Amino acid sequence: MKRSALSRTGVAAVVSALSLALITGCSDSGSDSASDAGSGDKAGTKEPAAAAKTLSDSELEKLIVASADVKGYKVGPADQSDAFASSKEELKVVDEKCAPLAYVLTGFAPGDSTAYVNRMVQEDPTAKPSASPTKNMDDMTEEEMEEALGSITDSLGLTMTIVSLSSYEGDGAEETMSSVSAALEGCGGGFTISAGKEPQKFTKIEAEKASGSGDESLAFAATADAEDGGSPTVHAEVVRHGNTVATYYAISLAALADDAKTGAYNVPPAIIKAQTAKLG
Repeated sequence: MKRSALSRTGVAAVVSALSLALITGCSDSGSDSASDAGSGDKAGTKEPAAAAKTLSDSELEKLIVASADVKGYKVGPADQSDAFASSKEELKVVDEKCAPLAYVLTGFAPGDSTAYVNRMVQEDPTAKPSASPTKNMDDMTEEEMEEALGSITDSLGLTMTIVSLSSYEGDGAEETMSSVSAALEGCGGGFTISAGKEPQKFTKIEAEKASGSGDESLAFAATADAEDGGSPTVHAEVVRHGNTVATYYAISLAALADDAKTGAYNVPPAIIKAQTAKLG
């Protein structure tokens, strides 16, 4: 894999960014334990019927994917300190019809839900080689720094996926899927979102093949306009299970380091499969 040349400062910045992503994305908490409590056989026999009705936050907590449900992955809380916006109300979308896509790409429910929960899911880093350089960067040659960066991006060349569940009353779930579908058709040229900070521009939205799970599913790729001139691509899928909508938003850490080809990854199928099994 060809790697772009980076300065000593650039390598250090990438190391810090990727390390922080692992720390904030993989911490276990009581909320994950709560999900595990609902992942047994007994809960599994009731969940398919539950997904078809309007659910509360506590019911969604029992249904959202947990570490015990997907082998080789860790599930933890989605760290709010690094969130693009603290709430949907804070999020501003230049083109309103693109708002459902913007919500998915910022970790919120795509529609006007009555309940909502989310989690961060990624491959278990303990199963990967150490991403920490054994030599001080100040003492590294340019070649050694390139090798160190390569090791880091290879071992962290996994995806971080935000999984969310939202519940709706009446026809709300179907209407939400319709709004996502309309946004996919009308926002191919991208859109810009902001939340009291530097705006984030997405320059291209492309529909992708969905998993086909649930009652209906849609998938798309979004190309972002990065500050460094890059154009990383993220992937998302939205699936309806009765009155519950599951969203998946995945980004490759290697792509953030400009070390992966656009489109070379997707929402991990294992995560979708595990969440689908819990929803029925």
